[in-house]
Formats: sequence, C-alpha cells, structure tokens
Amino acid sequence: MKPAALLLAAFSALSLPAFAEEIGCATTTWKLIGANHRVCIYAYDDPKISGVTCHVSQARTGGIKGSIGLAEDPSQFSLACRQIGPITLPARLSEDEIVFSNDTSIFFKETDVHRFFDHKRNVLIYMAISRKIIEGAPANAISTVPIQPWGGK
Repeated sequence: MKPAALLLAAFSALSLPAFAEEIGCATTTWKLIGANHRVCIYAYDDPKISGVTCHVSQARTGGIKGSIGLAEDPSQFSLACRQIGPITLPARLSEDEIVFSNDTSIFFKETDVHRFFDHKRNVLIYMAISRKIIEGAPANAISTVPIQPWGGK
C-alpha cells in the first residue's frame, strides 16, 4: 500500500465512531426457530479521550428475522462509562460528538452514544439515544465521568 493511501486510511478511521467489543450476551427468551432474544454487553473505548471506557447493554431480537439481520432491535439499552486510566483531553473537544454508533435495524435505526463536556464541573457526559431517519425514540441513558487524577498523574 502506498504511504499516502495508508495515511488517508488512518485519518479516515480517526473520524469514525469507535467499534464495539462484545463482552457477552444473556438469553432472555428461548426461540424454537432462529436465534434467541438476548441482552448483549459491548465495550467501547472513547476514540478521542484515552482513559475512558463505556459499556452498553442492549436488547437484541432473535427469531428467524433476527438470525438473518432483518429484525429491528427494541430501543432498550443502558450505559455505564468509567475512568479506567489517566484522562487526557484533546486541545479541541466538540460540544456534542457521536463517539459510538451501533445499527439496530437494517433500515436506518441505530443507537448512538454522544459525548458532552461540562466545563464548569470538569465532567464528561455520555448519552445513549435511539435514532431513526424519520423519528427517534425518547429512550435514553446517561453516564458521567468526573475527570480526576489517576495514580500520581
């Protein structure tokens, strides 16, 4: 690969929301045909702020449609974000930035996690919402991460 193409690919990846690491799933409803309904836990490291990880648990629809990717997952999720190391804030931090995104339907539905920064209280705020192209759902969850010294740093 040419150096310019490699550099372009690296910078493109920096602007995209982070990828999820599946931690595990628990079955909520057994299905005779197709996958079971589940609740799955995913971990996301904030792509721009080292030292912060968020965990999202989200309902996943099973059955035949769920097995082939045609089911719409319900807008049911929870969010927990924690400081896991020293936090280094970038020089410029967007007021509202989508840091994680996960498709919950083949047809334009997703769960997004936005990051906000409360300057006055020195706290990062993460908010999960469900979005559709035409309408969203009022379901939401928030988690806050106070920026504190880590180990002597």
